[in-house]
Amino acid sequence: MAVALAALLTLGAGGGCMVLEAKERELLYRPVRDYVRTPADMGLPYQDLWIDVARGDGRGGERVHAWWLPAARPDAPAILYLHGIRWSLGNNLFRIARWHELGFSVLAVDYRGFGRSDGERPSEDQIYEDARAAWAELERREPRADRRFIYGHSLGAAVALDLATTVDGAAGVIAEAGFTSLADIVAETSYAPLSLLLTQRFDALSKVPSLRVPVLFMHGTADRFVPPAMTQRLYEAAPQPKRLHWIEGGNHGNWNGAGLADYRRVVLEFVGSARTLAAGPRW
Repeated sequence: MAVALAALLTLGAGGGCMVLEAKERELLYRPVRDYVRTPADMGLPYQDLWIDVARGDGRGGERVHAWWLPAARPDAPAILYLHGIRWSLGNNLFRIARWHELGFSVLAVDYRGFGRSDGERPSEDQIYEDARAAWAELERREPRADRRFIYGHSLGAAVALDLATTVDGAAGVIAEAGFTSLADIVAETSYAPLSLLLTQRFDALSKVPSLRVPVLFMHGTADRFVPPAMTQRLYEAAPQPKRLHWIEGGNHGNWNGAGLADYRRVVLEFVGSARTLAAGPRW
């Protein structure tokens, strides 16, 4: 993705800015619209939801599609699931189901332009708006702040970290396979000055110092798409309380299921300690 994006920036650097931005967004996000699998295919109870988006430009009338998977226990923690580029909810089902199996109620959302959500071409600002709308829905369904968590994978990790710095009432945030910024990804794989042409930046590194909730960073050691060193930099920039966990042998999507026992242990330890902090006096 980064190499193709860099090639586009090289060819389009002398063209119109609006055309270049549209092509950049098209190449970057590559959203999948159709999918056939739902949680029902895995025997999981769920609800289809459509969430109204409060757009930053003042115009309304758009919605994002989401799944709500309630946990069996009424006192279970709830997590907002934010996915990465290209794939919609249906393609993230295995990871969504994993969080449900860990004991969470899960609200998983497709950004505008993805899956069944409204909109045509996603943008960074729209994705942040969609995450905030989904967070408001999670707050409505789980009124206790010590039970509410934010999770993001890849691009979703940058969205989760942004959300955690702009909303109140989260017990913690979990960022898996995250990057420092899209500009850094382009700089790692191509001619570094091309990164200055990006309009979709997702600069997570500049935001993590503003975190005021516990954060867990996770990354597969065999990730070939996002350098694990980027998660190390995010971790170093974040304030306490924080935790870093390497998924030994895990790739970017962790399709091979590497390190699941340790993954479970670390997540549950983090959630337990974050809930204790959230239930007590704020630091």
